[in-house]
Amino acid sequence: MVPAGLAVAVAAVGLQAAPEVASPAERMRALNADLLASSSATLTLEGWCADRHLASPARIVALRDPAAVRPAPAEVRARLEVSVTEPLGYRRVRLACGGHVLSEADNWFVPARLTAEMNVTLSRTDTPFGRVVLPLSPHRVTLGVDWLWSGQGGAPPTDHGLFRHRALVEAPNGQPLAYVQETYLSEILTAQP
Repeated sequence: MVPAGLAVAVAAVGLQAAPEVASPAERMRALNADLLASSSATLTLEGWCADRHLASPARIVALRDPAAVRPAPAEVRARLEVSVTEPLGYRRVRLACGGHVLSEADNWFVPARLTAEMNVTLSRTDTPFGRVVLPLSPHRVTLGVDWLWSGQGGAPPTDHGLFRHRALVEAPNGQPLAYVQETYLSEILTAQP
């Protein structure tokens, strides 16, 4: 809060008062709201990264674990509307901006619903899934949010999960392209706008 006398003095010389710094819990809730309102977590994280000057340029990369293998649970296959024999792609990634790891994600996707070029990019590069499928004009359907940190007691523990999203990435016609589970880490709160 800016003291009344200082606010009058600032206004008198035509300057604007600096915005108040939000608490870690307020920043966490703001990020969650931004993600829920967005059609792309990748683009939302890039905006978050740019606003907080976490890297220049603010670019999200998907640090892949190429050795990670995780069969899709029955719920994932049901959500993707595929049979038990339909081949699925899988990526385990840590989304980073500059030297900051912002989230960890498991992503099961239906290769048959993507282009051949998209499948090659997903298997060979650190390009985030959201950027790869952007030409398909996808949107997200959030299935659930799990809070992993209460927001109490000041800053969250280092390298601690704040919250987890479970979501479908769908084509404009509603056909599921991917099921993602994303855990957003405390490092995302390290810098302020």
